[in-house]
Amino acid sequence: MKTLIVGGQIVTATDTYVADILIEGERVALIGRDLASTVQADRTVDATGKYVLPGGIDVHTHLELASWGTVSADDFFTGHVAAAFGGTTCHIDFANQARGHSLREALDAWHARAEGKAVIDYGFHVSITDPRPEVLEEMAQLPTWGVTSVKLFLAYKGVYQLSDGDFFRVCRRAAELGLLPIVHAENGDVIDILVREALARGETAPIWHAHTRPPQAEAEATARAIWLAEMAGAPVYIVHLTQRDALAAVANARARGRPVYAETCVQYLFFTAEELARPDFEGAKWVCSPPFRTREDCEALWQGLARGELAVVSTDHCPFNFAGQKDLGRDRFDHIPNGVPAIEDRLIMLYHAGVHEGRLSLHRFVELTSTAPAKLFGLYPRKGTVAVGSDADVVIWNPSARHVRSARTHHMNVDYNLWEGWEVVGRPEQVFSRGRLIVDGDRFLGTPGSGQYLQRTAPTLL
Repeated sequence: MKTLIVGGQIVTATDTYVADILIEGERVALIGRDLASTVQADRTVDATGKYVLPGGIDVHTHLELASWGTVSADDFFTGHVAAAFGGTTCHIDFANQARGHSLREALDAWHARAEGKAVIDYGFHVSITDPRPEVLEEMAQLPTWGVTSVKLFLAYKGVYQLSDGDFFRVCRRAAELGLLPIVHAENGDVIDILVREALARGETAPIWHAHTRPPQAEAEATARAIWLAEMAGAPVYIVHLTQRDALAAVANARARGRPVYAETCVQYLFFTAEELARPDFEGAKWVCSPPFRTREDCEALWQGLARGELAVVSTDHCPFNFAGQKDLGRDRFDHIPNGVPAIEDRLIMLYHAGVHEGRLSLHRFVELTSTAPAKLFGLYPRKGTVAVGSDADVVIWNPSARHVRSARTHHMNVDYNLWEGWEVVGRPEQVFSRGRLIVDGDRFLGTPGSGQYLQRTAPTLL
């Protein structure tokens, strides 16, 4: 199958130019001017007046995650459909090791979740929660399984949290093997105390989720993770960074020349902890970890994106329905399933508030949502750019389309949208995954099982 995309403005992290693209099979075969005069194609797409972008890469998702006595509402089919409608053509989920089990068992369990459902390409991080000596030895197998990043937790005491010693040992082993440690940085010991104290006082409303996970707990753990990784000789990537002091710790480390990277999630650029105080338990819709912060923190994150202190914008997409799932915690905030839906909204909201409203350049938008994730997580140049030889993960983006975000029209399998009723500018119109047209306007054309597992290579440190 040959597809010719003509007249579009191709945008990468470094270049913008008008040219035609020939897709042959799964790859970009040719880029040039006036290709229609020399190339015979099975399908021609007119992208005049549109941007032609590399497909988005979301490196932080939780599809079909069993947690808080329930399961996240999107699986590897519905989550992929939603991702595609938002312009994301690739994602990396988390295979979480259960204590007493091996890393291979975790990976097999997540492969089973995706089997027969996937419609975009995907990879896995492996979360290490029980670093026994045999598990540290098993880490040597991860690159042969296509896994080049390991997630470590400094939060969720008694479930996922590692001691500082175990954290250091895993980071040192990761450095030996060329793996990238990625870290949930909150002080789980302090949070555990604050949660218990709040419940003892009868403080059970959703807002107490934010009050018991204070910004200092994230700032301290971020700085600690950076120093521990440095002592271990390892790079480190901080996930879902939310606030200014944690950002300062990352910026200071990078100023010292350290291989320290961080992402924020699109929702943290827009919302504050005030959302959790909404009446009638509606604040539960915004319960996630780390929690939302202040308007000043939102602005600090935007500045961190513009200055290059933050490397990636992801989602931490972990959706739970308000009815039947979030309300499991109606009587106490620590039983509210943690997570929000955003996989479909990431590029749309970042483009609207970032590019359209003048906070980010178009190149930086592509870098944050596609190119940098591809490089850091071993997918570049197969993914993350529009270039000859790269996978034909291509998004035709209408920069002037106006539309309203709503749970009534989104494709995520969840009963609310964080940006309900917001009118925004810019959206994907057609989305190709490895040369297959999977989104055409409002039509989904993908096939369950067509998404491929990605054997990732070593990280390219930026």
